[in-house]
Amino acid sequence: MKHTNFFDIHKRLGAKIVSFAGFEMPIQYPKGILQEHMAVRERAGIFDVSHMGEVEVRGADALAFIQKISINDASKLEPGKAQYSAMCYPDGGVVDDMLVYHCGDYYMLVINGSNVEKDVAWMRENAEGFDIQLDDISDDISLLAIQGPRAIEILQPLTEANLNNISYYSFTTGELATVPMIISRTGYTGELGFELYFRGDQATAEAVWNAIMDAGASSGIEPVGLGARDTLRLEKGYCLYGNDIDQTTNPLEAGLGWITKINKGEFNGKEAIVRTKEEGPKRKLVGLKVQADKFIARHGYPVTANGEEVGTVTSGNISPILNTGIAMGYVRTDLATPGTIVNISARGKEFAAEVVKPPFL
Repeated sequence: MKHTNFFDIHKRLGAKIVSFAGFEMPIQYPKGILQEHMAVRERAGIFDVSHMGEVEVRGADALAFIQKISINDASKLEPGKAQYSAMCYPDGGVVDDMLVYHCGDYYMLVINGSNVEKDVAWMRENAEGFDIQLDDISDDISLLAIQGPRAIEILQPLTEANLNNISYYSFTTGELATVPMIISRTGYTGELGFELYFRGDQATAEAVWNAIMDAGASSGIEPVGLGARDTLRLEKGYCLYGNDIDQTTNPLEAGLGWITKINKGEFNGKEAIVRTKEEGPKRKLVGLKVQADKFIARHGYPVTANGEEVGTVTSGNISPILNTGIAMGYVRTDLATPGTIVNISARGKEFAAEVVKPPFL
């Protein structure tokens, strides 16, 4: 198993460590998932997300290549801007979701840690005929996310960059805690926040972490593990690859039509996506608000209506903010209207749930 440059810090803080995406990562710290979740919603949290993958794309055909492999329109990006996108197979199934950064004379693609090997192989397979250079820099990059309403007040004293001037899905390059990095106004919690991409050894990484924790001490910053990262993204209805989207998922089924630009030209999966658009998806990803107290809908639980299986749960947990069970899952399109009542089957019982349109908050 791999370790990020922050592993020793996680151990010192007493984190519960689990295997994730080929790394030993913190799932929670001693205060627990609920406290970590609330810290991000109310103050700020710091996440080690260095398991994520980063691929740099350079060359005369860099944009053309990205246009081929992605479903969003990267031609709309200007230097200093990023966009949420995804890669698809020819049949429309999702290879992975990702961020595309326009870094001036090159692009950076940020992919899910569990998919790095598969994604890079797919990129190289599609690179034939393009004048590009692909560099997988995943092992060179440390990545911290600082998320929460106090993120700016914590980070601003550590950098000369004006963080208030960085709009959502924009970024700048500069120093923070004296370390050169990309400072990106992105994140997967639904809160104000930044993601920091930088190179350096373990000592450099630990110095950045410690500087941020020191700067945020009076603002109530807390370290946050993978457990709260999942409950935070679920409350906002954000898809998790391997749960809510995968190689069997068409982007239009998953509610990703807003990043699918079918008029931009040819791209992988376009024909299948257009066909799904014309015919209408047979299933849709919806939010499910559980009606039963303390019931947690888990990935893979069947969704039923009138005694018939009509879908499946893809993600589920208790919402710390709403104090009730929430889930995401696929149901037949005719049952995807908000307000529809369905059942989630578990342990030989059925638990009622209301179809809602994400986000839950």
